[in-house]
Amino acid sequence: AEAAAAEAAAAEKTAAEAAAAAAIAAARAKREAAAAARAKAAAREAEGGTRAAVGGAASVALAAPPTVTEAEGLRLHLSRKGSTGYTNVCRSPSGRFVATYPARDGEEPVCLGSFDTAVEAAVAYARAVGEYQPPAPPTVATEAEGLKLHLSSSSNTGYKGVRKRDNGRFTAAYA
Repeated sequence: AEAAAAEAAAAEKTAAEAAAAAAIAAARAKREAAAAARAKAAAREAEGGTRAAVGGAASVALAAPPTVTEAEGLRLHLSRKGSTGYTNVCRSPSGRFVATYPARDGEEPVCLGSFDTAVEAAVAYARAVGEYQPPAPPTVATEAEGLKLHLSSSSNTGYKGVRKRDNGRFTAAYA
């Protein structure tokens, strides 16, 4: 009877040790997964402030201020508003960084390209700011078919009452 009791106690002890070892292994795996999630969130935050899931709860990672203020001999334009930290540089849904030159009166914004890093996009913008010249206004005729045409500096067509439609055709309205 004593042998049976000792055997039962040993089996109970072995089962308890196995349960404790499984609990320790599960806790270790949970800690490692949480550490990996924190590292991934830190990498995303360094890349430009995206939404990251840490420990099962979604949190918004704030963009760290860019540390690069000059590159390739150009002064980069820093921005407090954008998530990338650079003026006219945004992150596309694909994860790449897009640089644009802003629109002027009646012009379309100019896409400067898509880049792997925010710094590359900021360099493209800095180059464009120094080198970009808006296109010359269209050359317009002042007379046609013996009639004097009314010119307009505020219209992108150059003529008063004439507008360009989305399909590329023009419409004239008496104003």
